[in-house]
Amino acid sequence: MSEEILINVTPQETRVAVVENGILQEIYVERSQKLGLVGNIFKGSVSRVLPGMQAAFIDIGLERTGFLHTSDIVPATETSLTNDDNSTQQPAIESLLREGQVVLVQVVKDPLGSKGARLTTRLSIPLRYLVFIPNYQHIGISQRIEDETERERLRNIILDYLSENLLLTANNDANGTSGKTVKNLSQLDKGGFIVRTAAEGIPDDEIYRDIKFLHKLWDSVVVRADNTYPPGVVYEDLPLVMRTMRDLVHADIERVRIDSKETFKRVMEFSKKFIPEFLGRIEYYKGEHPILDLYSVEDEIQKALGKKVQLKSGGHLIIDQTEAMTTIDVNTGAFVGRRNLEETIYKTNLEAVQTIARQLRLRNLGGIIIIDFIDMQDAEHGRQVSRSLEKHLSKDNSKIAISELTSLGLVQLTRKRTRESLEHTLCEACPTCKGMGAIKTVETVCYEIFREIMREVRQFEANKLLVVASQEVVDMLLDEESSSVEELEEFIGRPISFQVEPLYNQEQYDIVLL
Repeated sequence: MSEEILINVTPQETRVAVVENGILQEIYVERSQKLGLVGNIFKGSVSRVLPGMQAAFIDIGLERTGFLHTSDIVPATETSLTNDDNSTQQPAIESLLREGQVVLVQVVKDPLGSKGARLTTRLSIPLRYLVFIPNYQHIGISQRIEDETERERLRNIILDYLSENLLLTANNDANGTSGKTVKNLSQLDKGGFIVRTAAEGIPDDEIYRDIKFLHKLWDSVVVRADNTYPPGVVYEDLPLVMRTMRDLVHADIERVRIDSKETFKRVMEFSKKFIPEFLGRIEYYKGEHPILDLYSVEDEIQKALGKKVQLKSGGHLIIDQTEAMTTIDVNTGAFVGRRNLEETIYKTNLEAVQTIARQLRLRNLGGIIIIDFIDMQDAEHGRQVSRSLEKHLSKDNSKIAISELTSLGLVQLTRKRTRESLEHTLCEACPTCKGMGAIKTVETVCYEIFREIMREVRQFEANKLLVVASQEVVDMLLDEESSSVEELEEFIGRPISFQVEPLYNQEQYDIVLL
Protein backbone atom coordinates (compact mmCIF):
# COMPACT_ATOMS: atom_id res chain seq x y z
CA MET A 1 0.00 0.00 0.00
CA SER A 2 1.37 3.38 -1.08
CA GLU A 3 0.82 6.24 1.38
CA GLU A 4 1.69 9.89 0.89
CA ILE A 5 1.07 13.15 2.74
CA LEU A 6 0.52 16.41 0.84
CA ILE A 7 0.82 19.70 2.74
CA ASN A 8 -0.59 22.90 1.25
CA VAL A 9 0.35 26.11 3.10
CA THR A 10 -1.01 29.63 2.48
CA PRO A 11 -1.08 32.68 4.78
CA GLN A 12 -4.78 32.05 5.43
CA GLU A 13 -4.86 28.31 6.03
CA THR A 14 -2.94 25.05 6.09
CA ARG A 15 -4.35 21.86 4.58
CA VAL A 16 -2.95 18.36 5.01
CA ALA A 17 -4.11 15.51 2.77
CA VAL A 18 -3.42 11.84 3.52
CA VAL A 19 -3.47 9.79 0.31
CA GLU A 20 -3.44 5.99 0.07
CA ASN A 21 -2.96 4.34 -3.33
CA GLY A 22 -3.80 7.62 -5.04
CA ILE A 23 -7.10 8.06 -3.15
CA LEU A 24 -7.70 10.78 -0.57
CA GLN A 25 -8.37 9.27 2.88
CA GLU A 26 -8.18 12.21 5.28
CA ILE A 27 -8.06 15.99 5.07
CA TYR A 28 -7.06 18.34 7.89
CA VAL A 29 -7.73 22.09 7.72
CA GLU A 30 -6.37 24.72 10.10
CA ARG A 31 -7.09 28.40 9.50
CA SER A 32 -4.96 31.23 10.85
CA GLN A 33 -8.07 33.04 12.14
CA LYS A 34 -9.43 29.93 13.88
CA LEU A 35 -6.68 27.71 15.22
CA GLY A 36 -7.62 24.43 16.90
CA LEU A 37 -7.44 24.30 20.69
CA VAL A 38 -7.27 20.54 21.33
CA GLY A 39 -4.22 19.75 23.46
CA ASN A 40 -3.79 23.30 24.78
CA ILE A 41 -3.52 23.68 28.56
CA PHE A 42 -5.18 26.66 30.24
CA LYS A 43 -5.12 28.15 33.69
CA GLY A 44 -8.80 28.91 34.21
CA SER A 45 -11.23 29.80 36.95
CA VAL A 46 -14.52 28.14 37.84
CA SER A 47 -17.32 30.48 36.78
CA ARG A 48 -20.25 28.23 37.72
CA VAL A 49 -20.81 24.86 39.39
CA LEU A 50 -23.87 22.86 38.31
CA PRO A 51 -24.72 20.06 40.79
CA GLY A 52 -27.74 19.06 38.68
CA MET A 53 -25.44 18.26 35.72
CA GLN A 54 -22.44 17.22 37.84
CA ALA A 55 -20.37 19.65 35.80
CA ALA A 56 -18.84 23.10 35.91
CA PHE A 57 -18.24 25.94 33.46
CA ILE A 58 -14.63 27.13 33.37
CA ASP A 59 -13.52 30.54 32.14
CA ILE A 60 -10.39 29.95 30.05
CA GLY A 61 -10.46 33.26 28.20
CA LEU A 62 -12.54 32.18 25.18
CA GLU A 63 -15.82 33.59 23.89
CA ARG A 64 -17.70 30.72 25.56
CA THR A 65 -16.82 29.08 28.85
CA GLY A 66 -15.47 25.54 28.70
CA PHE A 67 -17.41 22.52 29.99
CA LEU A 68 -15.84 20.29 32.64
CA HIS A 69 -17.73 17.16 33.72
CA THR A 70 -17.06 15.50 37.06
CA SER A 71 -15.81 12.36 35.26
CA ASP A 72 -13.01 14.47 33.74
CA ILE A 73 -11.80 15.79 37.09
CA VAL A 74 -8.90 14.06 38.80
CA PRO A 75 -9.55 13.73 42.56
CA ALA A 76 -6.63 14.84 44.70
CA THR A 77 -6.10 11.27 45.94
CA GLU A 78 -6.13 9.60 42.51
CA THR A 79 -2.75 8.31 41.36
CA SER A 80 -3.69 5.76 38.70
CA LEU A 81 -4.54 6.55 35.11
CA THR A 82 -7.18 3.84 34.93
CA ASN A 83 -10.48 4.84 36.49
CA ASP A 84 -12.87 2.25 35.11
CA ASP A 85 -13.84 0.65 38.43
CA ASN A 86 -17.61 1.01 38.53
CA SER A 87 -17.64 0.18 42.23
CA THR A 88 -15.90 3.48 43.00
CA GLN A 89 -18.42 6.30 42.79
CA GLN A 90 -17.20 9.61 41.37
CA PRO A 91 -17.21 12.38 44.01
CA ALA A 92 -19.91 15.05 43.70
CA ILE A 93 -18.91 18.11 41.66
CA GLU A 94 -19.55 20.45 44.61
CA SER A 95 -16.98 18.57 46.69
CA LEU A 96 -14.36 18.96 43.96
CA LEU A 97 -14.85 22.54 42.74
CA ARG A 98 -16.15 25.86 43.97
CA GLU A 99 -16.85 29.11 42.12
CA GLY A 100 -13.75 31.25 41.69
CA GLN A 101 -11.39 28.30 42.16
CA VAL A 102 -8.32 28.29 39.89
CA VAL A 103 -7.82 25.06 37.90
CA LEU A 104 -5.39 23.76 35.31
CA VAL A 105 -7.38 22.23 32.42
CA GLN A 106 -6.73 20.85 28.95
CA VAL A 107 -8.98 21.06 25.88
CA VAL A 108 -10.08 17.62 24.64
CA LYS A 109 -12.74 18.86 22.19
CA ASP A 110 -12.80 22.09 20.25
CA PRO A 111 -15.89 24.31 20.58
CA LEU A 112 -18.54 22.72 18.35
CA GLY A 113 -21.49 24.80 17.16
CA SER A 114 -23.03 26.53 20.16
CA LYS A 115 -21.10 24.38 22.65
CA GLY A 116 -17.98 25.51 24.44
CA ALA A 117 -14.75 23.52 24.55
CA ARG A 118 -14.80 20.20 26.44
CA LEU A 119 -12.17 20.21 29.19
CA THR A 120 -10.36 17.78 31.45
CA THR A 121 -7.98 18.04 34.38
CA ARG A 122 -6.31 14.78 33.22
CA LEU A 123 -3.44 16.56 31.51
CA SER A 124 -1.23 14.94 28.88
CA ILE A 125 1.60 16.10 26.62
CA PRO A 126 2.35 14.03 23.48
CA LEU A 127 5.66 13.60 21.71
CA ARG A 128 6.78 11.36 18.87
CA TYR A 129 6.92 8.07 20.81
CA LEU A 130 5.42 8.85 24.20
CA VAL A 131 2.59 10.73 25.87
CA PHE A 132 3.51 12.18 29.28
CA ILE A 133 0.79 12.02 31.96
CA PRO A 134 1.70 14.38 34.82
CA ASN A 135 1.02 13.26 38.38
CA TYR A 136 0.25 9.62 37.46
CA GLN A 137 2.22 6.53 38.41
CA HIS A 138 1.29 4.54 35.31
CA ILE A 139 2.76 3.11 32.13
CA GLY A 140 0.39 2.31 29.27
CA ILE A 141 1.19 0.68 25.92
CA SER A 142 -0.73 1.35 22.71
CA GLN A 143 -3.21 -1.44 21.97
CA ARG A 144 -2.06 -1.40 18.34
CA ILE A 145 1.24 -2.88 19.49
CA GLU A 146 0.11 -6.51 19.72
CA ASP A 147 3.40 -8.36 20.25
CA GLU A 148 3.66 -9.11 23.98
CA THR A 149 7.46 -9.30 23.91
CA GLU A 150 7.66 -5.83 22.34
CA ARG A 151 5.14 -4.44 24.84
CA GLU A 152 7.23 -5.76 27.72
CA ARG A 153 10.44 -4.38 26.17
CA LEU A 154 8.95 -0.88 25.86
CA ARG A 155 7.63 -0.94 29.40
CA ASN A 156 11.03 -2.01 30.75
CA ILE A 157 12.79 0.74 28.79
CA ILE A 158 10.79 3.35 30.69
CA LEU A 159 11.12 1.58 34.04
CA ASP A 160 14.88 1.18 33.63
CA TYR A 161 15.35 4.83 32.66
CA LEU A 162 13.29 6.07 35.59
CA SER A 163 15.09 3.65 37.93
CA GLU A 164 18.50 4.95 36.85
CA ASN A 165 17.46 8.56 37.29
CA LEU A 166 15.92 7.95 40.69
CA LEU A 167 19.11 6.14 41.72
CA LEU A 168 21.19 9.08 40.50
CA THR A 169 19.01 11.50 42.44
CA ALA A 170 19.26 9.34 45.56
CA ASN A 171 23.06 9.17 45.32
CA ASN A 172 23.31 12.94 44.96
CA ASP A 173 20.96 13.51 47.88
CA ALA A 174 22.66 13.75 51.27
CA ASN A 175 19.81 11.73 52.73
CA GLY A 176 19.67 9.27 49.86
CA THR A 177 20.45 5.60 50.07
CA SER A 178 23.08 4.27 47.67
CA GLY A 179 22.03 1.34 45.55
CA LYS A 180 18.32 2.24 45.52
CA THR A 181 16.46 0.80 42.51
CA VAL A 182 12.92 1.12 41.18
CA LYS A 183 10.87 -1.50 39.38
CA ASN A 184 7.43 0.00 39.96
CA LEU A 185 6.13 3.53 39.59
CA SER A 186 4.67 3.87 43.08
CA GLN A 187 7.97 5.47 44.16
CA LEU A 188 7.81 8.16 41.47
CA ASP A 189 5.90 11.41 41.73
CA LYS A 190 6.57 13.23 38.45
CA GLY A 191 4.23 11.33 36.15
CA GLY A 192 3.61 8.33 33.95
CA PHE A 193 3.72 7.57 30.24
CA ILE A 194 1.68 6.08 27.43
CA VAL A 195 3.80 4.44 24.73
CA ARG A 196 2.51 5.32 21.26
CA THR A 197 2.26 2.96 18.29
CA ALA A 198 5.18 4.73 16.57
CA ALA A 199 7.51 3.47 19.34
CA GLU A 200 7.32 -0.14 18.15
CA GLY A 201 10.85 -1.34 17.33
CA ILE A 202 12.45 1.99 18.28
CA PRO A 203 15.87 1.76 20.07
CA ASP A 204 16.18 2.53 23.77
CA ASP A 205 18.14 5.78 23.37
CA GLU A 206 15.39 7.39 21.27
CA ILE A 207 12.76 6.52 23.90
CA TYR A 208 15.09 7.97 26.55
CA ARG A 209 15.37 11.18 24.54
CA ASP A 210 11.57 11.57 24.50
CA ILE A 211 11.37 11.00 28.28
CA LYS A 212 14.02 13.68 28.97
CA PHE A 213 12.36 16.17 26.64
CA LEU A 214 8.90 15.61 28.12
CA HIS A 215 10.19 16.05 31.68
CA LYS A 216 11.84 19.34 30.73
CA LEU A 217 8.75 20.47 28.85
CA TRP A 218 6.51 19.71 31.83
CA ASP A 219 8.84 21.63 34.16
CA SER A 220 8.49 24.67 31.89
CA VAL A 221 4.68 24.29 31.90
CA VAL A 222 4.66 24.24 35.70
CA VAL A 223 6.77 27.43 35.84
CA ARG A 224 4.54 29.18 33.30
CA ALA A 225 1.40 28.10 35.17
CA ASP A 226 2.78 29.58 38.39
CA ASN A 227 3.40 32.90 36.64
CA THR A 228 0.12 33.10 34.68
CA TYR A 229 -2.94 34.93 35.98
CA PRO A 230 -6.21 33.19 35.01
CA PRO A 231 -7.58 32.96 32.43
CA GLY A 232 -4.52 32.27 30.31
CA VAL A 233 -2.71 29.72 28.16
CA VAL A 234 0.17 27.84 29.77
CA TYR A 235 0.87 25.33 26.98
CA GLU A 236 0.00 25.30 23.27
CA ASP A 237 0.14 22.20 21.13
CA LEU A 238 2.13 22.22 17.90
CA PRO A 239 0.66 23.78 14.72
CA LEU A 240 -0.99 21.43 12.21
CA VAL A 241 2.11 20.78 10.06
CA MET A 242 4.26 19.75 13.04
CA ARG A 243 1.42 17.68 14.53
CA THR A 244 1.24 15.91 11.19
CA MET A 245 4.92 15.01 11.36
CA ARG A 246 4.55 13.92 14.99
CA ASP A 247 1.29 11.94 14.76
CA LEU A 248 0.72 10.84 11.15
CA VAL A 249 4.16 9.99 9.85
CA HIS A 250 5.04 6.30 10.17
CA ALA A 251 7.19 3.70 8.44
CA ASP A 252 4.65 3.08 5.62
CA ILE A 253 4.56 6.75 4.52
CA GLU A 254 6.57 6.91 1.28
CA ARG A 255 6.98 10.69 1.24
CA VAL A 256 5.73 14.02 2.52
CA ARG A 257 5.43 16.81 -0.04
CA ILE A 258 5.21 20.47 1.04
CA ASP A 259 4.49 23.41 -1.27
CA SER A 260 5.91 26.12 1.02
CA LYS A 261 9.69 26.56 1.14
CA GLU A 262 9.62 28.20 4.56
CA THR A 263 7.42 25.44 6.02
CA PHE A 264 9.63 22.82 4.34
CA LYS A 265 12.69 24.22 6.16
CA ARG A 266 10.88 24.19 9.51
CA VAL A 267 9.73 20.61 8.94
CA MET A 268 13.29 19.55 8.09
CA GLU A 269 14.57 21.11 11.34
CA PHE A 270 11.81 19.39 13.31
CA SER A 271 12.55 16.06 11.63
CA LYS A 272 16.31 16.30 12.28
CA LYS A 273 15.51 16.51 15.96
CA PHE A 274 12.70 13.97 16.27
CA ILE A 275 12.56 11.71 13.18
CA PRO A 276 15.99 11.87 11.47
CA GLU A 277 15.35 8.55 9.71
CA PHE A 278 12.56 10.23 7.74
CA LEU A 279 14.56 13.16 6.32
CA GLY A 280 15.06 11.51 2.91
CA ARG A 281 11.30 11.24 2.36
CA ILE A 282 10.47 14.94 2.83
CA GLU A 283 10.23 16.91 -0.43
CA TYR A 284 9.70 20.53 -1.41
CA TYR A 285 7.01 20.55 -4.11
CA LYS A 286 7.81 22.84 -7.07
CA GLY A 287 5.20 21.56 -9.51
CA GLU A 288 3.31 23.85 -11.89
CA HIS A 289 -0.08 22.61 -10.70
CA PRO A 290 -1.38 23.25 -7.15
CA ILE A 291 -0.26 20.44 -4.85
CA LEU A 292 -3.82 19.42 -3.92
CA ASP A 293 -4.70 19.00 -7.58
CA LEU A 294 -2.52 15.88 -7.43
CA TYR A 295 -4.68 12.76 -7.14
CA SER A 296 -7.75 15.04 -7.64
CA VAL A 297 -7.72 15.96 -3.95
CA GLU A 298 -9.64 19.20 -4.51
CA ASP A 299 -12.39 17.31 -6.36
CA GLU A 300 -12.60 14.74 -3.57
CA ILE A 301 -13.02 17.50 -0.98
CA GLN A 302 -15.94 18.92 -2.95
CA LYS A 303 -17.55 15.49 -3.21
CA ALA A 304 -17.15 14.98 0.54
CA LEU A 305 -19.42 17.98 1.14
CA GLY A 306 -22.34 16.31 -0.65
CA LYS A 307 -24.87 13.86 0.77
CA LYS A 308 -24.66 11.27 -1.98
CA VAL A 309 -21.61 9.03 -2.40
CA GLN A 310 -21.49 6.87 -5.51
CA LEU A 311 -20.24 3.28 -5.32
CA LYS A 312 -18.32 1.74 -8.23
CA SER A 313 -20.95 -0.96 -8.75
CA GLY A 314 -23.74 1.58 -9.28
CA GLY A 315 -25.04 1.60 -5.71
CA HIS A 316 -24.74 4.66 -3.50
CA LEU A 317 -24.70 5.99 0.07
CA ILE A 318 -26.76 8.82 1.50
CA ILE A 319 -24.99 10.53 4.41
CA ASP A 320 -27.05 12.85 6.63
CA GLN A 321 -25.22 14.76 9.37
CA THR A 322 -27.49 16.17 12.10
CA GLU A 323 -26.95 17.68 15.55
CA ALA A 324 -27.77 14.41 17.34
CA MET A 325 -26.19 11.83 15.04
CA THR A 326 -25.09 10.93 11.54
CA THR A 327 -27.07 8.43 9.48
CA ILE A 328 -25.68 6.49 6.51
CA ASP A 329 -28.14 4.74 4.20
CA VAL A 330 -26.90 2.06 1.78
CA ASN A 331 -28.81 1.67 -1.52
CA THR A 332 -28.36 -0.67 -4.50
CA GLY A 333 -29.18 2.18 -6.90
CA ALA A 334 -28.38 1.15 -10.47
CA PHE A 335 -26.60 -2.06 -9.41
CA VAL A 336 -28.73 -5.05 -10.50
CA GLY A 337 -26.18 -7.84 -9.98
CA ARG A 338 -25.78 -11.01 -12.03
CA ARG A 339 -27.08 -13.95 -10.01
CA ASN A 340 -29.87 -13.20 -7.54
CA LEU A 341 -31.18 -10.46 -5.26
CA GLU A 342 -29.49 -11.75 -2.07
CA GLU A 343 -26.09 -11.83 -3.79
CA THR A 344 -26.65 -8.32 -5.16
CA ILE A 345 -27.49 -6.98 -1.70
CA TYR A 346 -24.52 -8.75 -0.11
CA LYS A 347 -22.04 -7.36 -2.64
CA THR A 348 -23.47 -3.86 -2.32
CA ASN A 349 -23.15 -3.95 1.47
CA LEU A 350 -19.57 -5.25 1.28
CA GLU A 351 -18.60 -2.52 -1.16
CA ALA A 352 -20.33 0.07 1.02
CA VAL A 353 -18.28 -0.96 4.09
CA GLN A 354 -14.98 0.14 2.54
CA THR A 355 -16.44 3.43 1.34
CA ILE A 356 -18.09 4.14 4.72
CA ALA A 357 -14.79 3.65 6.57
CA ARG A 358 -13.11 6.10 4.20
CA GLN A 359 -15.92 8.66 4.40
CA LEU A 360 -15.84 8.67 8.22
CA ARG A 361 -12.16 9.64 8.12
CA LEU A 362 -12.47 12.02 5.18
CA ARG A 363 -15.49 13.91 6.56
CA ASN A 364 -14.27 13.53 10.16
CA LEU A 365 -17.70 12.38 11.30
CA GLY A 366 -17.96 11.85 15.06
CA GLY A 367 -20.42 11.05 17.81
CA ILE A 368 -23.21 8.53 17.18
CA ILE A 369 -23.32 7.07 13.66
CA ILE A 370 -26.11 4.78 12.44
CA ILE A 371 -25.48 2.70 9.30
CA ASP A 372 -28.56 1.30 7.57
CA PHE A 373 -27.35 -1.62 5.48
CA ILE A 374 -29.67 -3.26 2.97
CA ASP A 375 -31.52 -6.13 4.71
CA MET A 376 -29.78 -9.49 4.25
CA GLN A 377 -31.63 -12.80 4.66
CA ASP A 378 -28.48 -14.89 5.02
CA ALA A 379 -27.08 -14.61 8.59
CA GLU A 380 -23.58 -15.49 7.36
CA HIS A 381 -23.67 -12.54 4.97
CA GLY A 382 -24.49 -10.30 7.93
CA ARG A 383 -21.52 -11.64 9.90
CA GLN A 384 -19.20 -11.15 6.93
CA VAL A 385 -20.32 -7.54 6.53
CA SER A 386 -19.80 -6.88 10.26
CA ARG A 387 -16.31 -8.40 10.19
CA SER A 388 -15.41 -6.39 7.10
CA LEU A 389 -16.61 -3.19 8.78
CA GLU A 390 -14.46 -3.86 11.87
CA LYS A 391 -11.45 -4.61 9.67
CA HIS A 392 -11.69 -1.38 7.66
CA LEU A 393 -12.43 0.77 10.72
CA SER A 394 -9.37 -0.62 12.51
CA LYS A 395 -7.22 1.67 10.33
CA ASP A 396 -8.91 4.76 11.81
CA ASN A 397 -6.81 6.76 14.26
CA SER A 398 -9.92 7.87 16.17
CA LYS A 399 -11.36 5.64 18.86
CA ILE A 400 -14.38 3.68 17.55
CA ALA A 401 -16.88 1.41 19.31
CA ILE A 402 -19.12 -0.79 17.11
CA SER A 403 -22.37 -2.58 18.01
CA GLU A 404 -23.65 -5.79 16.42
CA LEU A 405 -25.72 -5.83 13.25
CA THR A 406 -29.40 -5.77 14.26
CA SER A 407 -32.26 -7.71 12.65
CA LEU A 408 -33.20 -4.49 10.83
CA GLY A 409 -29.78 -4.28 9.21
CA LEU A 410 -28.63 -1.38 11.40
CA VAL A 411 -25.17 -0.93 12.90
CA GLN A 412 -24.58 1.67 15.58
CA LEU A 413 -21.10 2.96 16.21
CA THR A 414 -19.50 5.84 18.05
CA ARG A 415 -16.43 7.67 16.79
CA LYS A 416 -14.51 10.00 19.06
CA ARG A 417 -14.91 13.60 17.96
CA THR A 418 -12.24 16.14 18.89
CA ARG A 419 -12.62 18.70 16.10
CA GLU A 420 -15.26 20.01 13.73
CA SER A 421 -16.34 17.82 10.83
CA LEU A 422 -15.23 18.79 7.33
CA GLU A 423 -18.71 20.14 6.58
CA HIS A 424 -18.78 22.32 9.69
CA THR A 425 -15.26 23.57 8.98
CA LEU A 426 -15.85 24.56 5.35
CA CYS A 427 -19.58 25.35 5.29
CA GLU A 428 -22.31 27.18 7.18
CA ALA A 429 -26.08 26.77 7.37
CA CYS A 430 -27.99 27.93 4.30
CA PRO A 431 -29.50 31.39 5.00
CA THR A 432 -32.64 30.39 3.11
CA CYS A 433 -33.49 27.04 4.70
CA LYS A 434 -31.61 27.71 8.01
CA GLY A 435 -29.98 24.31 7.84
CA MET A 436 -33.22 22.35 7.26
CA GLY A 437 -32.15 21.24 3.81
CA ALA A 438 -35.60 22.12 2.40
CA ILE A 439 -37.67 25.23 1.68
CA LYS A 440 -41.41 25.76 1.23
CA THR A 441 -42.77 25.25 -2.26
CA VAL A 442 -43.94 28.23 -4.30
CA GLU A 443 -47.51 26.94 -3.96
CA THR A 444 -47.23 26.84 -0.16
CA VAL A 445 -45.95 30.43 -0.05
CA CYS A 446 -48.83 31.61 -2.28
CA TYR A 447 -51.41 30.12 0.09
CA GLU A 448 -49.63 31.69 3.06
CA ILE A 449 -49.91 35.07 1.31
CA PHE A 450 -53.68 34.55 0.83
CA ARG A 451 -54.12 33.81 4.54
CA GLU A 452 -51.98 36.78 5.55
CA ILE A 453 -54.01 39.11 3.31
CA MET A 454 -57.22 37.94 5.04
CA ARG A 455 -55.61 38.54 8.43
CA GLU A 456 -54.45 42.06 7.47
CA VAL A 457 -57.73 43.34 6.03
CA ARG A 458 -59.62 42.21 9.14
CA GLN A 459 -57.32 44.24 11.40
CA PHE A 460 -56.43 47.32 9.34
CA GLU A 461 -58.10 49.70 6.91
CA ALA A 462 -56.60 49.89 3.43
CA ASN A 463 -57.74 50.93 -0.03
CA LYS A 464 -55.53 48.40 -1.81
CA LEU A 465 -52.75 45.94 -1.10
CA LEU A 466 -49.28 45.38 -2.58
CA VAL A 467 -47.61 41.96 -2.36
CA VAL A 468 -43.80 42.06 -2.60
CA ALA A 469 -42.29 38.61 -3.23
CA SER A 470 -39.73 36.64 -5.24
CA GLN A 471 -40.01 36.19 -9.00
CA GLU A 472 -41.19 32.55 -8.70
CA VAL A 473 -43.99 33.42 -6.27
CA VAL A 474 -45.23 36.43 -8.26
CA ASP A 475 -45.21 34.37 -11.46
CA MET A 476 -47.43 31.71 -9.89
CA LEU A 477 -49.82 34.30 -8.41
CA LEU A 478 -50.25 35.91 -11.83
CA ASP A 479 -50.51 32.62 -13.73
CA GLU A 480 -51.69 29.37 -12.09
CA GLU A 481 -53.27 31.14 -9.11
CA SER A 482 -54.70 34.14 -11.00
CA SER A 483 -58.27 32.89 -10.58
CA SER A 484 -57.71 32.50 -6.83
CA VAL A 485 -56.40 36.10 -6.69
CA GLU A 486 -59.52 37.37 -8.49
CA GLU A 487 -61.79 35.54 -6.04
CA LEU A 488 -59.85 36.95 -3.10
CA GLU A 489 -60.08 40.53 -4.49
CA GLU A 490 -63.83 40.15 -4.91
CA PHE A 491 -64.20 38.73 -1.37
CA ILE A 492 -62.22 41.50 0.42
CA GLY A 493 -63.43 44.29 -1.90
CA ARG A 494 -59.94 45.65 -2.53
CA PRO A 495 -57.49 45.37 -5.45
CA ILE A 496 -54.24 43.45 -5.02
CA SER A 497 -51.08 44.31 -7.00
CA PHE A 498 -47.75 42.50 -7.13
CA GLN A 499 -44.09 43.53 -7.20
CA VAL A 500 -41.01 41.37 -7.70
CA GLU A 501 -38.12 41.82 -5.27
CA PRO A 502 -35.02 40.15 -6.77
CA LEU A 503 -33.24 39.97 -3.40
CA TYR A 504 -36.03 37.97 -1.75
CA ASN A 505 -35.67 34.22 -1.48
CA GLN A 506 -38.60 31.92 -2.27
CA GLU A 507 -40.03 32.03 1.28
CA GLN A 508 -39.80 35.79 1.78
CA TYR A 509 -42.68 38.18 1.12
CA ASP A 510 -44.23 41.41 2.43
CA ILE A 511 -47.80 42.72 2.27
CA VAL A 512 -48.01 46.51 2.08
CA LEU A 513 -51.29 48.30 2.92
CA LEU A 514 -51.88 51.32 0.69
